[in-house]
Amino acid sequence: MSLHPVSMLASILGLFAAMPSGAQPVETATIPAVRETAPVASPGDSADDPAVWRNPADPAKSLIVGTDKSWGLNVYDLSGKLVASAPAGRVNNVDLRADVLIGGREAVLVAATDRSDDPHGKIALYALEASPAGLRHLAHVPVASDGVGDVYGFCLWRYAADRVFAFIAFNNGDVRQYALDLSGSAPSATLVRDVKLGSRTEGCVVDDRTGLLYVGEERRAIWRIDAAPDSKAPPTMFAAVDGVRLIPDIEGVTIIPQGARGGLLLASSQNDNAYVAYDLESGRYVRRFRVTGSGPVDGVTDTDGLEFAPGNFSAPFEKGFLIVQDGDNAPDNQNFKLVPGKALKTLLGLK
Repeated sequence: MSLHPVSMLASILGLFAAMPSGAQPVETATIPAVRETAPVASPGDSADDPAVWRNPADPAKSLIVGTDKSWGLNVYDLSGKLVASAPAGRVNNVDLRADVLIGGREAVLVAATDRSDDPHGKIALYALEASPAGLRHLAHVPVASDGVGDVYGFCLWRYAADRVFAFIAFNNGDVRQYALDLSGSAPSATLVRDVKLGSRTEGCVVDDRTGLLYVGEERRAIWRIDAAPDSKAPPTMFAAVDGVRLIPDIEGVTIIPQGARGGLLLASSQNDNAYVAYDLESGRYVRRFRVTGSGPVDGVTDTDGLEFAPGNFSAPFEKGFLIVQDGDNAPDNQNFKLVPGKALKTLLGLK
């Protein structure tokens, strides 16, 4: 399969419409995807966001969790085969953390925003079972929406094994932080902070190394926020939507870590089917690229969620991989595509 011609034309027209008068497009590199997951069961705009669990005992048997936002959660192996699923409702964004204490035992926590009862949002909580692959349901925990809008973007912060926070980006610009209590038989989520941005937000990611939260305000900027629940520091602008490098709208964001604090922040620039990389510490623009096809794997358009999974997952992912949602996988339903980390890091100037 190849890029849909209508999508290609729309993206080109959208790119020039979003550019400031007199601005010139920035060079955009390409890199191929080498694998893809099975399509989601639901038609239309249904696949949205992935998360990756690296199996420390056997990295080749690591797992990918992806949302089908019309139905629930899917679990894939690294070949892209569907190995498990759970009817979790209208889950939008998903994240996971390993080595979390659930009921006093270490487990892999999977969590997602659930829009089944809008305007009353929930967090869907699961434990990822590695063998046999599956998802064990914990609870759907109500969260305080207060009429501010749909629960939308989502990410986790594992501060310690027994201290995990969830961040929800509402579609009105509110970014709310919840402390998760997983110690007993009935998990709970307590609102501890509310940070207000100006307009719709979705993609977010926390750098567990530094305790910094990055949030995409879709048509304005990527913001950096101290994730500490008692922080009073205001958000700082990390990268502005300029219509040249970063085109509205911003969707998923992820981190390619390097060392103790460094690496890159990667954002999905959905309207022109591109991805934009910034230096994580300085905010300096690094490069733009698009994901093309290779062999039976088609290229990628209209990406919502994405995640970079660091570490050695065995060939061809010895240096991790990038997984991105594909908004137009025609003639099949939407799915997720995988790009080897070695090629990506070379393109972006990382070792």
